[in-house]
Amino acid sequence: MKIHSAQFTISNTDVSKCPVGNVPEYAFIGRSNVGKSSLINSLTNHKKLAKTSGKPGKTQLINHFKINDDWFLVDLPGYGYAQVSKTKRKTFQSFIKDYFLKRDQLVCSFVLVDSRHEPQKIDLEFMQFLGENGIPFAIIFTKADKLGSSTLNKNIAKYKKELLKFWESVPNHFITSSETAMGKEEVLKFIEQVNTNVADKFSRRTTAN
Repeated sequence: MKIHSAQFTISNTDVSKCPVGNVPEYAFIGRSNVGKSSLINSLTNHKKLAKTSGKPGKTQLINHFKINDDWFLVDLPGYGYAQVSKTKRKTFQSFIKDYFLKRDQLVCSFVLVDSRHEPQKIDLEFMQFLGENGIPFAIIFTKADKLGSSTLNKNIAKYKKELLKFWESVPNHFITSSETAMGKEEVLKFIEQVNTNVADKFSRRTTAN
């Protein structure tokens, strides 16, 4: 898939105000400072589409970006540690949960995981939440350029071992680097394939309405 256009559409904290219609959505989420904004900018060939910051908790809204006038990329606030108040963190948790449970247009979630670290409880718990609620997801390991291939493979193997304690098989996963564009084509190809698979579903929904 080639990205020809990427346009900001809307930001909000109310799921009911998200774009209406039958355009498929792909949500990107992960712990704060996992490299989400950098990855989004790399995937869309836009240096400043998503705001990047060394300060965790920069993204505080549900952000919709229309890609190729064909699908939405949804940039969600990071979960876990963020330099914001406890009240704001509770607000994040509330509308993020609402988004995943109520957004019919969501066809796949990408859970971003920092490949430099061993399995984190908060990541595993979030994946468990998605699985228990029947929400399709794939894993994106970020910042793969920051460590050697041996350590990278060991960390990913540890994640697979943890996941297999709860899943019959490891979900689709991608190894990426925003600096080198590693994994970029694989992620975009996956999105293209899912778009093709859900096209009939969304067409039937439109006809029914």
